[in-house]
Amino acid sequence: MRKAFRAITVLFLSAAMVFSLPGLPCSADEYDERIEAMKGNEARTQETISILEKQTQQTREAINALKGQRDVTESNVNSLQKQSNSLKSTIDDYSDQLDDLDAEIRDAEEKMSDVSSQIVKLNNELSEVQKQRDERYALLKKRVRNVYESGGTKGMMMLILESGNFNQLMSRTEYLSAIVRYDQNKMSECRALEEELQKKLDAVHEKESELNSYQEDLDTKYGELEDLTDVVMGELESTNITLSSESRKIEDYDQQLASLDKQMKAIEAQTAAAQAELARQIAARLAMKREDTSGSYAASASELEWLAATIQAEADGESYTGKLAVGSVIMNRVKSSAFPNTITGVITQNMQFASYRSGKVELIIARGPNSTCVKAAQEVLDGARVGDYLFFMTKYYADYYGISEYTMIGNHAFFYSWTTKPKTPDPQPETSPEPETPEDKPEGGEEQPAEEQPAEEQPAEEQPAEEQPEGEQQEGE
Repeated sequence: MRKAFRAITVLFLSAAMVFSLPGLPCSADEYDERIEAMKGNEARTQETISILEKQTQQTREAINALKGQRDVTESNVNSLQKQSNSLKSTIDDYSDQLDDLDAEIRDAEEKMSDVSSQIVKLNNELSEVQKQRDERYALLKKRVRNVYESGGTKGMMMLILESGNFNQLMSRTEYLSAIVRYDQNKMSECRALEEELQKKLDAVHEKESELNSYQEDLDTKYGELEDLTDVVMGELESTNITLSSESRKIEDYDQQLASLDKQMKAIEAQTAAAQAELARQIAARLAMKREDTSGSYAASASELEWLAATIQAEADGESYTGKLAVGSVIMNRVKSSAFPNTITGVITQNMQFASYRSGKVELIIARGPNSTCVKAAQEVLDGARVGDYLFFMTKYYADYYGISEYTMIGNHAFFYSWTTKPKTPDPQPETSPEPETPEDKPEGGEEQPAEEQPAEEQPAEEQPAEEQPEGEQQEGE
């Protein structure tokens, strides 16, 4: 009895385990339902990513607008700084001129003091000469009056008349004449001295008048310069106030930009997480059934040109097999249900081919892709494939992201499913080669979050990427 029970139990558990295995076939309806549910989850995740991308664009536009305002304000600050420096230079110049004028005014005041002293001295000398002249006039007048006075013992006429003889008369007459001449000479000397002193006095007064006029002119200039200095000082104060205000604006802009940059990084982190989730969802769906992406494709001349230009942009330095491999990835995506179903749709899909985003593909189209890449493109369109790969990147980043299985063709690692192996504890090198920047980083991002990258497949349209040199970029799913 116990043996029978054990057998039934073992059989039941075995059946339960068999029916619970994920890889075993299920009914068509169950399969379709699961696929539809997966696609629904992918659509919701895609909607989240679209919302985040809109937020990213809005934040980027806000950053650009703020940067524009900051640039204008910075230009104003530079102009105001130049104006402030110019005003300071003008004030310094005015200050130098004021110092020069002040020195001239002091010199003029010293000269005025000297001239005033000369005027006082000359006035005293003139007064003394005039006094001598007046005394001479009085003495001469008195003598003349005595000479012509009649009578009296002291009269000059009596002195002549009382002469005892002719010689005495002549002697007395000569004496009197000498006295008169002496007085006349002294009077002439006094008048000449008075005239000379008057001329000097007039010259000194003229000099005094000139100095007064000069000093008045200096005072006027000094006053004008002081007024100009006050005006310029007012302009400088106003300029510095405006300069301070504009400088504070720049600080505010910098704070706002820092806040927006933080916001941008947060959105990018959310986008990366959503993209990783979408990659896992698509990887799970593709794992349900490996798609057949083989076969030819009836392409127009324009599509052929787009395919050849992208092959050239991505693998111009690779071997012909490497070129065919890149073309195969593009055509496998066209054939896959996880990607757009046209060549241009795959190439221009959001955040995928850096060579398209950088404008390199269109630049090659403008001048025409080379014949080798055109030939490789045509072979791929005719059905030639180098594997059913949906992704490629450099070996460095294939190992960095822990891609479990890939095939190296030239410098690129190609693989179908974004399936990763457990991370090794070895840290990422501090510096990585610039040409090997992966496309899994949001444009404008500053760090490469390896931990947040998808563990399995990630769709091309959702894989953030950054610009990379030709032949060194990683393509998303």
